[in-house]
Amino acid sequence: MTKTYAVLLRGINVGGHRKVPMAELRSLLDGLGHRDVRTYLQSGNAVFTTDADERGLAAGIEDAIEKRFGFRVDCLVRDAEYLAAVADDCPFPAAELEGKQLHVTYLSERVDPERFAAIDQSAFLPEEFRLGDRALYLYAPDGLGRSKLGEALSRPALFKGIVATSRNWNTVVKLVEMTRS
Repeated sequence: MTKTYAVLLRGINVGGHRKVPMAELRSLLDGLGHRDVRTYLQSGNAVFTTDADERGLAAGIEDAIEKRFGFRVDCLVRDAEYLAAVADDCPFPAAELEGKQLHVTYLSERVDPERFAAIDQSAFLPEEFRLGDRALYLYAPDGLGRSKLGEALSRPALFKGIVATSRNWNTVVKLVEMTRS
């Protein structure tokens, strides 16, 4: 059965490191047999259709990127239904906020809220975060670059053993739109 997926690459094209040009990513995904490949921005977002099952897609793309570019990139692959559900389940009033104020960190698996028990959310107000289905929602009214809570949440120990990659709300919405069309 043909499905539409988005692949989210973690930590590419940041500060001139781990460069993966989007034209080459499209070519790589085409070469893996995926169809209707489109990319969004330079931060590692691609949408494609395939008959393959979601389970092996990320590993196959990671292997192909390593072979082509000489470095490994963690990837998360999510289908259109999941992406729409993440957007629909946002615990913050997304329609009332600017895209830079709201972020989603997609996670490779569900996390136990206990991981975040040491973070005193009241110390960061008005910034807040909430956990969803393999997602963490972050409200940062002054943007991620100035977010003290975002900084606290970026500690590697919080996500040990988990692939995590963040997108701002504009990108979240765009990926939903791209996977629907």
